[in-house]
Amino acid sequence: MQAIVEADIADVVAVADPSREMAAEAQKVAPDAKLVGSLEEIFDHDVDGVVIATPSAMHSEQSIRALSRGLAVFCQKPLGRNAAETRTVIEAARKADTSIGVDFSYRYTQGMQRIAEIVRAGELGSIFAIDLVFHNAYGPDKAWFYEPAQSGGGCVMDLGVHLVDLALWVLDFPEVIEVSSKLFAGGELLASPDRVEDYAIATLQLKSGVAVQLACSWRLQAGRDAIISAAFYGTQGGVALKNVNGSFYDFVAERYRGTACENLVTPPDAWGGRAAVDWVERLAAGARFNGEAEKFAIVSDVIDRIYLSRNSRIPGAAEKA
Repeated sequence: MQAIVEADIADVVAVADPSREMAAEAQKVAPDAKLVGSLEEIFDHDVDGVVIATPSAMHSEQSIRALSRGLAVFCQKPLGRNAAETRTVIEAARKADTSIGVDFSYRYTQGMQRIAEIVRAGELGSIFAIDLVFHNAYGPDKAWFYEPAQSGGGCVMDLGVHLVDLALWVLDFPEVIEVSSKLFAGGELLASPDRVEDYAIATLQLKSGVAVQLACSWRLQAGRDAIISAAFYGTQGGVALKNVNGSFYDFVAERYRGTACENLVTPPDAWGGRAAVDWVERLAAGARFNGEAEKFAIVSDVIDRIYLSRNSRIPGAAEKA
């Protein structure tokens, strides 16, 4: 919200939060905003769009309520706890011809923007491997993250969704033909439907031939606050985004040629609110429903397949045919 306020494109009209403390903090950022008690009361303030930052179980239902009123929506990830919920939201946006955005914030780091340019320009030759990592030494501090019905899943839903999005977004969303995964909770293979995973590894095989490996976790004893990286390897070189000294916010982008390493982007980079600002800019310019929203469902489908493929493989439509 602070990024939206500082961009000076839109007015923050109303804020609803069940926590009085959090609502008060929000009003410090937007002192002219009205504190209201519900989403419906936000609707009553003649707004053009709504930002939804609630537990995952509420995302699809709240998004649809806003979209059905013709309001644009910017939602925290995941848009839905599964691909079916996500597609329902996208269909509501299509029906209302209304803009929808999801906070896939890492796309908007300067490092990932530069990496995407290099990969898409073919400067690395043929991409054949992508390695993705997101380890969080702490894990979420809210109880609902650990309740499957509320969260939809554990570290894969929380962190892995960003990794899947980055890989597919950079490559313009190629078809994923095979998925395999292993999910752990407390150091053991996840068996109970009443628990969420705190460590996960997954492999995606793309129709283009690219192999994608990802690992994510909560509370991993990794000797630092976080390990975050997204590396793309091609026949003529590689590029990678890496966090600096365990930081959740500072990243470098590097380019590799053999054993040589070149820095492409270094901190600082105030990237945290850029996804929301981009959504506001498009809304202010009159954006309506865009087919790009369909790609949110592609990411959700891959996340579903990671959960379904525990200790097995889930083929894509091409193999099933």
